[in-house]
Amino acid sequence: MAGHQLCHSWCPQPFKAEIGCPCTVESGPMPHGTPARHQSCCLTPPAAALVSVLARAAQRSGSARVAPSAFTSLAPEHNLNQPGMPGTTQGPLFLGAFIYEVLAAPHEALPPSVIGDACMVGAINPELYKFPEDKSETDFPDGCLGRLWFSVEYEQEAERLLVGLIKAQHLQAPSETCSPLVKLYLLPDERRFLQSKTKRKTSNPQFDEHFIFQVSSKTITQRVLKFSVYHVDRQRKHQLLGQVLFPLKNETLVGDCRRVIWRDLEAESLEPPSEFGDLQFCLSYNDYLSRLTVVVLRAKGLRLQEDRGIVSVFVKVSLMNHNKFVKCKKTSAVLGSINPVYNETFSFKADATELDTASLSLTVVQNMEGDKSQQLGRVVVGPYMYTRGRELEHWDEMLSKPKELVKRWHALCRTTEP
Repeated sequence: MAGHQLCHSWCPQPFKAEIGCPCTVESGPMPHGTPARHQSCCLTPPAAALVSVLARAAQRSGSARVAPSAFTSLAPEHNLNQPGMPGTTQGPLFLGAFIYEVLAAPHEALPPSVIGDACMVGAINPELYKFPEDKSETDFPDGCLGRLWFSVEYEQEAERLLVGLIKAQHLQAPSETCSPLVKLYLLPDERRFLQSKTKRKTSNPQFDEHFIFQVSSKTITQRVLKFSVYHVDRQRKHQLLGQVLFPLKNETLVGDCRRVIWRDLEAESLEPPSEFGDLQFCLSYNDYLSRLTVVVLRAKGLRLQEDRGIVSVFVKVSLMNHNKFVKCKKTSAVLGSINPVYNETFSFKADATELDTASLSLTVVQNMEGDKSQQLGRVVVGPYMYTRGRELEHWDEMLSKPKELVKRWHALCRTTEP
C-alpha cells in the first residue's frame, strides 16, 4: 500500500501515461501480478521526482540513447519499497545508470531545456573529476640536467627489490649527440652495480629494462637506490651527466605494488669532502605560519670510527634560542655508510621576532654497540650573533626568500654540543 500511495503522491500523471502505469485508485495494494515495468513509478518520493524529470528530459531530447522505456527493465527486486528490502542500493544504482545516460548524451542532441531539467536534480560536472594534467614531460626547470622515470616494487616473501628503468628525457650531452646508459647501485654498497643497455644518439632514451636486487626485509628501508646516467662517447669513455638518489622508505614500499616515479638529475659534487665530512640540507621560513623548516638531504665523506661494530648513522636537528635548547628532532638511522642519504623534513615553530636570537644545530651521530654513540661532526646556522661565512649566508638567504627551500652543503666541525 505504501508504494502505491507514493505513486499517486509523487509521480506526475503525465509520466504515468508515458510508461503506462495501471495505478488509478487512491488506496489499496497494487494488483497481484502487476508487470515489473509498472513498479518503476512506485519509488521513494525523491526517486519518483528524479524519475519524472529525467524521463521527460530524455523523451524531449529525442535521443535513442535515453527514453522512459528504459524503466521497463526495472525488476521487482530493484523496487525500493519492496517488503523486507528497506535501504537496498539496487534502486539508486539503476537510477545512477540512467542519470549517466542522460548526462552522457551529446550536447547537440539535448536542447537547453533538457539540460536545465537535469540540473534541477543535480548534474555531474566532469571538470571536477579530471586528473591534474601531467606536466612531467613538458615542464623542465632552468638548468635541468635531465629527468629520469623508474619504478620500484619490493617482494616481501622473496626479499627481492624489483627496479624498472623506464626512460629519461631532456638529457644534456657534452656533445651534439647523446648516447646514454644508466648504472644502478644499492647504497651503501658502491662496488657492485647493474647496468642498462646504451641508447644511441638520443637525448630522450626509452629503456624499458628491469633489474633485481636481493636485499633483506630488515635492511631494505635503510638502503638507497642510486642511478648514475652516463654519456658514452666514441672512444667508449663514460662521462657522468647526473645522478638520482632515491631512499627506500617504508611509504614507498608498502602494499607490494609497483610505483612509477620521476626525479630530476643532480650533478655530482666534484669538491673533495671536508676533514670531517659534509652535510647537505635545505632551510625555509614561512612568516605567515611562523614555521621554520629543515630538510636533511645527505652527508658525504664521514669519518666513521674504526670500530666495525657500527650500528647506524643519524642526524640530530636542534632548535636553539640564546644558546638554550628549545626542541630536538632526529632523522631515521642509516646503516654505517660514509655517504648516507636521508631526505627527511622537520618543522619548528618560531616567531619572526625570535629569528635574531635563534639558531639551528645539526649534528651527525654514529651509533656504536650497546647504547654508546659518537658525534662525527656538527654545523650551526643562524644570524650574525652565532655564525659567519657560509652558515650565515645560508640563514640570510632563507630570510630573503620566504617560503622557498634554500639548499646548501656545509662542512662539519668536530666540536661537542653544549
